[in-house]
Amino acid sequence: MKKIVTLLVLLVAGTAVWAQVAPATPNAALLILKETSFDFGSIQQGRPVTHEFLIANNSADTLKIEDVRASCGCTTPVWTREPLNPNGNSKITVGYNAYSEGPFEKTVTIIYNGGQTKILTIKGAVYKAPAASAPENKSIALIKNGQ
Repeated sequence: MKKIVTLLVLLVAGTAVWAQVAPATPNAALLILKETSFDFGSIQQGRPVTHEFLIANNSADTLKIEDVRASCGCTTPVWTREPLNPNGNSKITVGYNAYSEGPFEKTVTIIYNGGQTKILTIKGAVYKAPAASAPENKSIALIKNGQ
């Protein structure tokens, strides 16, 4: 019985060690994206929106994001200009100006370490903003007065 318990303890300990995250390796991907696309869903016209794309450097080399280019002027990327050390994390915030009504799909190109590229995509649908504010709800006054 003691041998079985000891064997199980060793097996569990070995599995826990094996499950640890491995350190960065020279052959690992330099730029890792948690996601490559994001759907904003329905957005009211005239209301800008943003989304943060999380990035990681999983290699033994330093990651240098040289440029982040949007496919049009309605999309604005913001990122840190500092190099990302091995095993480091950062983010690219992509803003969209929901000016034009209708569906949209825009791309953002990440250029890093001497011309390598990755593409991010944002999409959604912009609905027309109401022309005027909602009318006053007169029922509330009746409820407050106990009628």
